[in-house]
Amino acid sequence: MNSEEEFYDAETGLESDDSLEVSFKDALVLDSSDQVTDSSAAEQNAVWQRRKTLPAEMITRNNFSVTSILKKCIGMELSKIAMPVVFNEPLSFLQRISEYMEHTHLIHKACRLSDSTDRMQVVAAFAVSAVASQWERTGKPFNPLLGETFELMREDDGYRLISEQVSHHPPISAFHAESLKQEFAFHGSIYPKLKFWGKSVEAEPKGTMTLELLKHKEAYTWTNPMCCVHNVILGKLWIEQYGTVEIVNHSTGDKCVLNFKPCGMFGKELHNVEGHIQDSSKKKHSVIYGKWTECMYSVDPKVYEAHKKSDKKAGGDSKKLKQEHSCEDENAVLETVTVIPESALLWRISPRPAHSEQMYNFTSFAMTLNELEPGMEQLLAPTDCRHRPDIRAMENGEIDKASAEKERLEEKQRVARKERSKDEEEWSTRWFQLGTNPHTGGEDWLYKGGYFDRNYVDCPNIY
Repeated sequence: MNSEEEFYDAETGLESDDSLEVSFKDALVLDSSDQVTDSSAAEQNAVWQRRKTLPAEMITRNNFSVTSILKKCIGMELSKIAMPVVFNEPLSFLQRISEYMEHTHLIHKACRLSDSTDRMQVVAAFAVSAVASQWERTGKPFNPLLGETFELMREDDGYRLISEQVSHHPPISAFHAESLKQEFAFHGSIYPKLKFWGKSVEAEPKGTMTLELLKHKEAYTWTNPMCCVHNVILGKLWIEQYGTVEIVNHSTGDKCVLNFKPCGMFGKELHNVEGHIQDSSKKKHSVIYGKWTECMYSVDPKVYEAHKKSDKKAGGDSKKLKQEHSCEDENAVLETVTVIPESALLWRISPRPAHSEQMYNFTSFAMTLNELEPGMEQLLAPTDCRHRPDIRAMENGEIDKASAEKERLEEKQRVARKERSKDEEEWSTRWFQLGTNPHTGGEDWLYKGGYFDRNYVDCPNIY
């Protein structure tokens, strides 16, 4: 198979088009746990809620061996390797990107704060929270088809998001989220590079995240840390994030430097994140610490240094865990972070559903992403990944159908690419265009606007 035939199994303006929007949640009033045949009765007697589970439990991988597939792939980029659908999770990578928005309340909080250092602290917590959903998520998301889209409307959380697969070689996903009250915009483009190193798979999330707090006329940019899945051949799969993340406030010159620490030989630093906020003169104003799987705190640098000296003097035995969860909350995440006195809690991860392990380790937020809400199907763009038959089949536990549909879509994409090549036709993106990030000066895919006008006549037929 030549490079042209390889299938890559793989994120500004604010438009005021509210008058054209339709609220999905108002289309039908129905509790997802109820089976109601009379929609009018449902509208009167029940309240529609987002689902709390998937239609079927996770497909077992016990009868499949990844070794035979990966043994010849050491050092290669995995986007060029055709993986069996059983190793996927029933979400597109575009939907996985939207999980950055799970803790949008942090952005709203940053918008309300008057002090720039306080805002940076919360933005840093948001940057950490954006990767928290990856904890124990060892399934591979479906690679988006060229032209595939995903929209997320969350009126209760005050934002909407649109993403598009803008490139196939290399695979690039672009996204744009915006406040419904024009308080913020969050956007970026991601070019994930995956490599297999014998016992682990390493993911480098190339691409810049940009968060604009419009009221404060501030723009923050950063790149996500490296991600590594260990024991892909033998043993229990586990994930670590590592590397330095530098968040820059382009308006004030402030920086937050976060160190996602590698596990280390004895696992002492597993999941640990530590960093500081400094101003343009490099004076430290705050220390941030915690775990990307649990919580993040901030503390005064002098208090932090005093604690470190005291702890070192005591040989580390003085550490005592401070638990802030109520004993009544049985689903609370047990914190293993040593809380330094005078610290302020910035963020705490939301507990996962009790049945998460049987549902691909999805969070409650992820559980809802492929759901077709009442009235939504007629409004979505035909390219939205909720229309993808392979993902839908896998979600329903139909592994053979999912595999067959995946192969069909891959072949359809190859044929379309050959036709464009024969006609010397260039692919044209629908909702994003290649441009320059105004804050970093680097190349970036920027939202052209207009998606929520819901004029989809020129959308390609990709499914």
